[in-house]
Amino acid sequence: MNIPGHTESPAPSCGKGGRGKGRRGKGRRGEGPWAWLSAAAVALSLLMLGALLVLLASRGLGHFWPASLEQVTLDDGQEVIGVAVETRALENQAANETRFLTANRDFGGGVWTWVASSAIVATATPGELVALERRRWGSFFGRLVAVRGDGRRHVGDDAWQTLTTRLAEIDRLRERRDEISQMRILPLVRQMESSSDAAANHAAQHTALAQAQAEVRRLQAAMTGTTLILESAQGRRIEQPLDEVLRAWRPNAMAWYAKLGHWGSGVWHFLSEGPRDANTAGGVWPAIFGTILMVMLMSLLVTPFGVLAAVYLNEVAHQGRLTHLVRIAVRNLAGVPSIVYGVFGLGVFVYGIGGSIDRLFYADTLPSPTFGTGGLLWASLTLALLTLPVVIVATEEGLARIPAHQREGALALGATRFETLTRVVLPMATPAMLTGVILAVARAAGEVAPLMLVGVAKLAPQVPLDGEFPYLHVERKFMHLGYHIYDAAFHASDVQAALPLVYATALLLVLVILVLNLTAIFLRHHLRTRHGAYARP
Repeated sequence: MNIPGHTESPAPSCGKGGRGKGRRGKGRRGEGPWAWLSAAAVALSLLMLGALLVLLASRGLGHFWPASLEQVTLDDGQEVIGVAVETRALENQAANETRFLTANRDFGGGVWTWVASSAIVATATPGELVALERRRWGSFFGRLVAVRGDGRRHVGDDAWQTLTTRLAEIDRLRERRDEISQMRILPLVRQMESSSDAAANHAAQHTALAQAQAEVRRLQAAMTGTTLILESAQGRRIEQPLDEVLRAWRPNAMAWYAKLGHWGSGVWHFLSEGPRDANTAGGVWPAIFGTILMVMLMSLLVTPFGVLAAVYLNEVAHQGRLTHLVRIAVRNLAGVPSIVYGVFGLGVFVYGIGGSIDRLFYADTLPSPTFGTGGLLWASLTLALLTLPVVIVATEEGLARIPAHQREGALALGATRFETLTRVVLPMATPAMLTGVILAVARAAGEVAPLMLVGVAKLAPQVPLDGEFPYLHVERKFMHLGYHIYDAAFHASDVQAALPLVYATALLLVLVILVLNLTAIFLRHHLRTRHGAYARP
């Protein structure tokens, strides 16, 4: 449209060389290489994390796969039966040597054997080779000669069939025996130690205890009576009681689906059983339970104190120099080494508060301490103190991010300051609180140094939670996955044999932390969606 006295200016060009595109191009050029470097750093971090998980999974979960047993004949006529683990080149020679896991610790030698490739005459994988997992002396690799029991001697395929059938029966008897010991005998013993009731009650407890012990002896007698005749690669024979055998398999005669079932059974036993042989065998169930219980108790302790401290600093306290110094001190506490918190917990919580509780309420049990020694409660309090600065900082940042007009609108509608805080401010800051809890869980679940001083134990087969009042026994020691890894990796009599379990436990610890964090993340996402954009941490 032409208007008199008005001259139309040409429309800005958006074509090649236009100002709009030029501005966008200039913005992209202004970013420089930093965007690519940031993306590369993120990709490298994810790649390293994936490589770590693959390493832990392959080395840890691969331990439960029934590897084939090799029968190696040497040039001097000797035989070696074992699992090939690694191969390395000999120095200044053109040959290699292979390390075999030969087991059979009770034969007086080691469980590892190096064999030079030049000394190997023949290699075979006979189907009759047997692998046993025993309660004592570790694993056995060799041949099953016969099974003796019920006045009969079974040989050949009949011996293997008798072994598997009888072993399944013994497993059921063993489970029943352990159930009686855990659910009947142990609670009765504790009641008798702590009870001051009348003599009639003591007599009833003694009667019940005698009956339970008699049933355990009957089950134990039913488990005995079967003996295995085993032969090693060197032709040496031993007699092995079957009630000391936990599992038996013939890996060379197993199909792939049988091996998969054996692998699943091994993983289940690892997750559901307690450790054996100084934490170098068995499972990690007490450590899993202790880790999760400690983290949950720590979260329940640290969250209210951290939130109250952050609310006071951001909503109540006068914003002056003193408050600024307090914030600086809180942030500096987050950098204090964890072992310092362990020493503090040992001196204040264990010896100070715990010792006072024993003198006031448990004087009759002294000098054996009840609360004056390391336990679940003191470990949780120590880690709560360790992670308190993280929760305070994250919560305070979430509170500071809520705009002032949210508070002013609530006050204008007639709400009190307390109602504004509890019904408007805190719900919107809940995702930030959960961010602090997530960071606290991630740090506390992997800490080991302070726990060594305030309650973790190398072996504690009894979990702190049971059916006996008060059900949660916070004064007991507990096992922890991180300390289990440390003990198995550095204090085991055979570190090489315990290394696969170290990898498996490390993978399990990562997965436990991941599950705990994902639970909090999903809850945070739900609250963030509910309370709007201002709740974003």
